[in-house]
Amino acid sequence: MKKFLILLAGGTAVLVALSMMGPLIGFAFSALLVFAGMHYYVKSKSTIAKVLWVAVGLVGVFSAISNIPALIGLAALVLLYVLYKKWNNEEVSFSSVKVKEEDPFTNFENEWAKLTK
Repeated sequence: MKKFLILLAGGTAVLVALSMMGPLIGFAFSALLVFAGMHYYVKSKSTIAKVLWVAVGLVGVFSAISNIPALIGLAALVLLYVLYKKWNNEEVSFSSVKVKEEDPFTNFENEWAKLTK
């Protein structure tokens, strides 16, 4: 029964993610415009260039605001990831760094702190 519910939720999430592909692509393009505007604003020297890149960034921000439904698609994609992990009986973790108790660098720092006291 648990696998059936995961399959049902996964199917629903796939349908939602596919129906939100248009807004997701628009949202990604908006993020690209905002990134380009900020990146080239910092690099530009003249005032006219800075005004141009601020305008590009604002177009990206307004475009991102109009693509707010893409957040539903992002949530569906995250749900698909979690359901895939649950289907394979794997642990779901969103942190990229896993702390190990036996890490040699941590042990070195602890020993170094003891020596310098």
